[in-house]
Amino acid sequence: MKTAILVDGGYYRKRSNLAFGSEDPAQSAQRLYKYCTRHLKESCYQAEVRHDLYRIFYYDCPPLQASLLNPFGDRVIDYSRSDTLRWTEEFFVELSRKRRVALRMGELSENKPLYTLREEALQDLLSGQRRVDQLQEADFRLNLQQKGTDIRIGLDISSLAYKQQVDRIILIAGDSDFVPAAKLARREGIDFILDPLGGPIKDNLSLHIDGLRTIDTAYLGH
Repeated sequence: MKTAILVDGGYYRKRSNLAFGSEDPAQSAQRLYKYCTRHLKESCYQAEVRHDLYRIFYYDCPPLQASLLNPFGDRVIDYSRSDTLRWTEEFFVELSRKRRVALRMGELSENKPLYTLREEALQDLLSGQRRVDQLQEADFRLNLQQKGTDIRIGLDISSLAYKQQVDRIILIAGDSDFVPAAKLARREGIDFILDPLGGPIKDNLSLHIDGLRTIDTAYLGH
């Protein structure tokens, strides 16, 4: 069974960071590649079945390179010199060198990036454990909106299905707007599997997929 694996990069990196913490780019790229290839092995009637890899498609956006005022407005942060930018660029390079991996790059929204309060800090405020004047810069994060990644995922699912290039599609993503493309693929006879990396999904999602599979328990509970 020929299998294509599609990875929502922003979602994957968030789940991976929660599960494993900070890793160097090469280590993180290798972890993702190994995780994807584990989807090619499946137990069936007490026997191991191996599927053929068509390609791993990875969808993401280049990191922010603008200069912005920090949440307290007392200094400018130059994100073109940030460790995050260097890490992300190295991660993309390492991943692109892997066998049968294709990067599909979108772009960041043209709307100006905004800082939002992290969930942990918000909970502290709501519970009275902290006051607003006790907030620190680390309690905020940039709210960056990607543009074009969901469309590329949908187009690739549709193309793979219509051209009958694969028998199975595995989508590593959260509960995003992929249902129309998944329904199309299933109508074309494609076995469509969702891997949310242990993340929450809508209860009725099973109506639009052929299976739900997270193959590493390290992601569960995050």
